[in-house]
Amino acid sequence: MNARATLLVIAHGSRDPRHAATVSALCARVRTLRPGLRVEVGYLDFNAPSVPRVLERLSSEGVRDVVALPLLLTRAFHAKSDIPSVLREAARRLPLLTVHQAGVLGPSSLLTAALERRLEEAGLRPGDRRSTGVVLASAGSSDPEAIAVIAEIAREWRRTANWCAVRPAFASAASPATGVPRTADAVRALRAEGADRVAVAPYVIAPGFLPDRIATGAREAGADLLAPVLGPAPELARLLLRRYDQAAESRVLPELTALSA
Repeated sequence: MNARATLLVIAHGSRDPRHAATVSALCARVRTLRPGLRVEVGYLDFNAPSVPRVLERLSSEGVRDVVALPLLLTRAFHAKSDIPSVLREAARRLPLLTVHQAGVLGPSSLLTAALERRLEEAGLRPGDRRSTGVVLASAGSSDPEAIAVIAEIAREWRRTANWCAVRPAFASAASPATGVPRTADAVRALRAEGADRVAVAPYVIAPGFLPDRIATGAREAGADLLAPVLGPAPELARLLLRRYDQAAESRVLPELTALSA
């Protein structure tokens, strides 16, 4: 695959205008970090342009190689089923275009670095870590792989960053079946366990309905700190380029044009 393959960032989309604005800001930072790399954005729902429309335009302009990068933090339904299906259908209609799906963003030490950046911006001081319990609040999933990954991120982050404790929480899909509490319940549990301070770190990229639910849960349970979403953090922009490079350099990732044959 051409090393100059176009990067297509695939975002979920939202009715909340802050979502698309955040995705645009993130992609602008990626362009700044890698001048000359063509970076496009396509959405699965709610926003335009859609992923198929972007691919059609790229093909009509003579682009032949595309790395499609899901703007997702865990491998769940969208990464495993939804996005591959959309890309395969586009590949069937656009035989001159070769599309490679890159891996999801997480887990990565760059993501935990971005989380720490946001907590510091919310007022957390470096010396507060040992007395602070952190709620790692993600959007949520019923996918067992995604649940296990979030739990492992929480365990590893506590070990490497010396937090008093780190607990995963979900804005949605929190139920006895997932074994992951909602944000408010995780805040209360840390408080009951003796944490002097409780901080909520949203493990989400852009504002929207579920991040707002995380914020509401944090406030209702009396969290001491609520960090902003990851947004266009420089660590996140670097991570997008890392995933792009991994896909562009790897011949192991299947070409979706071949899969559609």
